Amino acid sequence: MGSTGPAITLYTNHRCPWAHRAHIVIKELGLPYDEVIIDLDKPREPWYLEVNPRGLVPSIKYNNQILTESSVVSRFLADAYPSHLVPNTGDADAAFKRARINFFVDTWFDKINPFLVKDYLAKLKKEIEPLLQDAAPFFGGSGKITLAEALTAPFVARLYSFAGNGLLPGSVLEGFESQTPKFDEWAKKVVAQESVNYIYDEQAIIAGTKKRLGIGAKV
Repeated sequence: MGSTGPAITLYTNHRCPWAHRAHIVIKELGLPYDEVIIDLDKPREPWYLEVNPRGLVPSIKYNNQILTESSVVSRFLADAYPSHLVPNTGDADAAFKRARINFFVDTWFDKINPFLVKDYLAKLKKEIEPLLQDAAPFFGGSGKITLAEALTAPFVARLYSFAGNGLLPGSVLEGFESQTPKFDEWAKKVVAQESVNYIYDEQAIIAGTKKRLGIGAKV
């Protein structure tokens, strides 16, 4: 997009995985935007509650119209700017691919993300591994990340970061390569992407999470 494109303001916090989703989409689309950092460690300012009465991030102002919630923001941008993230609507094949992306994302959050430690590997093997059989290296045989990756990557990245820094047992990562090889290959490709990493400050996220959990500020 050039300078004459729609004005986008992203209200965000770089430690928030939900806001991270919108950053990935914007980066993949190459959209220019203005950024407003919202401090999540203190009560929201009245002006931001006028933007988003829930006080959550992300929110975007798009040509002076407001959208909130990470999935809504991400899907809107992916729909507004046709790209590799999601196929255009208009035919059954595109609809099927979009449905598969939606199913993958729903499966991740319904079956995997809430159960991050207990039986994690078994759930991953049952629920996610079969959905990645045609990844090449990304979902659905795509050579570039799709909306499936954009909406789950923040949590995949934190899985590796937390297990490597004492916030999750290191054993969580054991068995990925041998028992879920497609997931292992896919996840490593996902967390290496520039769009996933350009705002991802691992040490700040670890320190902030430990402080929030009362574990201490040391990493």
